[in-house]
Amino acid sequence: MAKKVADQLVETLLEAGIKRIYAVTGDSLNEINDAVRRNGQLQWIHVRHEEVGAYAAAAEAELNGLACCAGSSGPGHVHLINGLYDANRSGASVLAIASTMHSDEMGTAYFQETNTIKLFDDCSVYNQIATTPRQFPRMLQTALQHAYSKKGVAVLGVPGDVAMADAEEILTETRLLTYHPVLLPCEEELQALAELLNSHKRVTIFCGIGCKQAHDEVVALAQKLHAPVGYSFRGKMYIQYDNPNEVGMTGLLGLPSAYHAMHEADLLLLLGTDFPYKDFIPEKCTIVQLDEKPERLGRRAKLEKGIMGEVKQTLKALLPLVRQKKDDSFLKAQLKVYEKVKEVQQTYVKDSGSTENISPEFLAHTLDRLAAPDAIFTVDTGMSCVWGARFIQATGRRELLGSFNHGSMANAMPQAIGAALARPDQQIIALCGDGGLSMLLGDLATIVQYNLPIKLIVFDNRSLGMVKLEMEVAGLPDWQTDMYNPDFATVAMAMGMKGLSVSEPSEVEDVLKEALAHEGPVLVHAKTNPNSLAMPPKIEFSQMKGYAVTMGKLILNGRMDEVLDTVKSNYKHLKEVF
Repeated sequence: MAKKVADQLVETLLEAGIKRIYAVTGDSLNEINDAVRRNGQLQWIHVRHEEVGAYAAAAEAELNGLACCAGSSGPGHVHLINGLYDANRSGASVLAIASTMHSDEMGTAYFQETNTIKLFDDCSVYNQIATTPRQFPRMLQTALQHAYSKKGVAVLGVPGDVAMADAEEILTETRLLTYHPVLLPCEEELQALAELLNSHKRVTIFCGIGCKQAHDEVVALAQKLHAPVGYSFRGKMYIQYDNPNEVGMTGLLGLPSAYHAMHEADLLLLLGTDFPYKDFIPEKCTIVQLDEKPERLGRRAKLEKGIMGEVKQTLKALLPLVRQKKDDSFLKAQLKVYEKVKEVQQTYVKDSGSTENISPEFLAHTLDRLAAPDAIFTVDTGMSCVWGARFIQATGRRELLGSFNHGSMANAMPQAIGAALARPDQQIIALCGDGGLSMLLGDLATIVQYNLPIKLIVFDNRSLGMVKLEMEVAGLPDWQTDMYNPDFATVAMAMGMKGLSVSEPSEVEDVLKEALAHEGPVLVHAKTNPNSLAMPPKIEFSQMKGYAVTMGKLILNGRMDEVLDTVKSNYKHLKEVF
């Protein structure tokens, strides 16, 4: 039998190092599905929803470098969109196969027709349709090259008639060509940066995901400058550990210590970060930014100097030019603030909560303590993200994935699927919100079908907790944020996985130990305190005023019990604020 275009696709993916396709088969995708079956080397992961497939592929790409998902005509394309938006914004190299109706039906409002060029334009770095077998291999190679080099989503439309056509050989390259360039500033820029760092007394370093490979260089520079080191959520796992100068995370989920260190500095050095919250960046100090993508320079802050370069290699070249500072008073002052902040955090951990109101801080802290030193965590957007940010600690071997740029609900469980397939020898733990898990609950069946040993920890606060907080600080009584939830442990058991419930704080440790020791997939349904709120490191007067207005409205509407519960849950933090 002659080789089909679908066979050519499978062979090229394997040669590029892709091990699986996440997809729901059907219609225009069936030829590709059959080519995977006949080849026998590429794995087809049958997810229940294409969004789950896109998220899983993005997680695999973040961990292993390159991954693939697919969706068939119309609805399959649309279902991919949210996960692909997240992948593209996270810099995950994902190839998305968008199979379409036959090419002679295009433009006729055919059944399930979508315009893939328009549809995927805003969430991709490459987006084309191959309408002839001769086009296909060149477009596939180009798509792979774009996904790899630009660290984003490449979408390749494949009509069903093209997939089943005989493959054609071409004279240009069909393989993915990989490379590892070193991006360094010129000597003049390095010298100018060193002079800036040498001439300022109070330097703070703030690190993002661009510092992933640069832990040792960041620590060495910080110790030369006696500089406190803060980090973004995406940078935490790579900068926090074995770092005597770290002062925590800033941002909406961060701590006052990092915010304080950044605002007390006379020079702030931003390393490999596209941190989006400009309100957390100081306005009255000198700011220097280093990033391998020059388009990011200066879009969050007014810079004294913007430098293009890879963080690790640039710091290696910079370190010999930086003088050892003798005065460490600024660093000591910021570390003292950080110690105070950690003491406040511990008061939350020590308060384990009550029946059906387990402290989520206590739950997250206990999970952190029991988890493997090389565990991979995924966190849902919302309050689960807060508890992960504040209580899951870096070890140098752990990874933490979330929807940090796109901020979507329901990402933790799908990302755990991709992580479990990408790293089968590591412990995979998903911190799920009740709202997030509910949204894509059907793919618990995917976890069972492939016997993925994922541990799903559901923080059930019976509400859309982050939305509730947003409404309250805006002076609005929360409305339509309450959740009716099933018994998630029973649902898990009905799906075929182990389900555990915990509503007593005294049982948390034993239940988590049982879950983590189990060889297969487990879901732990934990009833947490719905009135545990996440206070950001920077609290505006307008937010406090809004919160006070909300509490007043709740009292006037007869919801005094809820007001008292909220105050009791958060008095420790509020005392520190005032």
